[in-house]
Amino acid sequence: MRFVLIGAGQRGMVYAQCAFERGHEIVAVADLDPTRRAIARKAFGISEDRCYASGAELLAQPQLGQAAIIATMDRDHYAQAIPALEKGYHLLLEKPISPIPEEFLDIEATARRLDRRVVVCHVLRYSPFFMEIKRLIDEGAIGRVLSIQHNENIGNFHFAHSFVRGNWRNRELSSPLIMQKSCHDLDLLVWLVGSGCKRVASFGDLSYFKAENAPEGAAQRCADCSLREKCRYSAYNCYLPILGNWPAVVLTEDQTEASVREAIRTGPYGRCVYHCDNDVCDHQVTTLEFENGVTATFNLSAFTNRIARTMKIMGEDGELRASEDANTIEVIPFESNAVARNEVRTIHPRIAASGHSGGDSGIVDSFLAMLEHGGEAASTDISRSVESHLMACAAEESRVTGKVVEIAEFRRRHEDGARA
Repeated sequence: MRFVLIGAGQRGMVYAQCAFERGHEIVAVADLDPTRRAIARKAFGISEDRCYASGAELLAQPQLGQAAIIATMDRDHYAQAIPALEKGYHLLLEKPISPIPEEFLDIEATARRLDRRVVVCHVLRYSPFFMEIKRLIDEGAIGRVLSIQHNENIGNFHFAHSFVRGNWRNRELSSPLIMQKSCHDLDLLVWLVGSGCKRVASFGDLSYFKAENAPEGAAQRCADCSLREKCRYSAYNCYLPILGNWPAVVLTEDQTEASVREAIRTGPYGRCVYHCDNDVCDHQVTTLEFENGVTATFNLSAFTNRIARTMKIMGEDGELRASEDANTIEVIPFESNAVARNEVRTIHPRIAASGHSGGDSGIVDSFLAMLEHGGEAASTDISRSVESHLMACAAEESRVTGKVVEIAEFRRRHEDGARA
């Protein structure tokens, strides 16, 4: 099968590499950055005349393959997805589909009208860890699920990198935090609960990463700051000890100390975390009620030391506690009294080699199987993925307005807007 790659950054290259390793061709690449284009060209043996400076330029050509990987910035997806579908491509589309409801609903409608497959990269559904949780729920290990507590622990250093200094720091440039970072998690909840969402309420704010919390004497850039040796968020402390690893590799392709120091001195990742143009929340709590009566709370926070998801799923007959970081799932049956001790099952799911606990390769395998063998729609087909996007947009509306948002009404309102 022949693929075109639109957006040769970290995520796009991961998906393209997975397809390439499975014997498929990457026949064209589009990226604004000539260095990334050159890396993709070399990695996949793309001819020079199939390297383009923009998605629009690539999509202006006759159809070059059967499928397109679109992994550009959030607000660019719509302008690339619609012409790609009309050109004849099936899509492996990085999440979020779009931060704008009218746009992601239009992509869904266009795919349906043209009979194209669009798989959204909610990779966590394909990881052995979350697949095991889903299996346990479906097998009735804790009886009927009634309530869920779900936490996305972003990690303070991850948040500072991606959502203060990085590409996703400003909701008008990319997406609100709950969409960009956590449509993953809302999608997981829909999948685990097995029901659409009925209504949403959300609360959160940007409380810490702003100028009023800057230490006295903090400079605009780490290179000019007298506090840089002892500051937890000094770019020198964040990136130099992890050369060659994420997120240091985002600063420059050349992972020498000299090049990273120069990137800190001149680039966006050398800015003081208290003096950036970020406006996305650094903590947010969302309460959800599903159509089947399940309730859930979702806690999204920068103020954690490690990057991992934790869950507590409460059923009629027991509870399930899961830690992604520890790769541990506990199945705890209910007891009759305070002294009884039922057996607790501890499960350690298979650890996969690819990123997102195996989800990166899993979603590519699912996409390929669907297209090659005419199988059923992938687990994260766009017709399913729009649910999490509606939930994320509704949660942001609730956070801003202070009102509970009904999902059905929210969808109707934006479908009317898309038709208009």
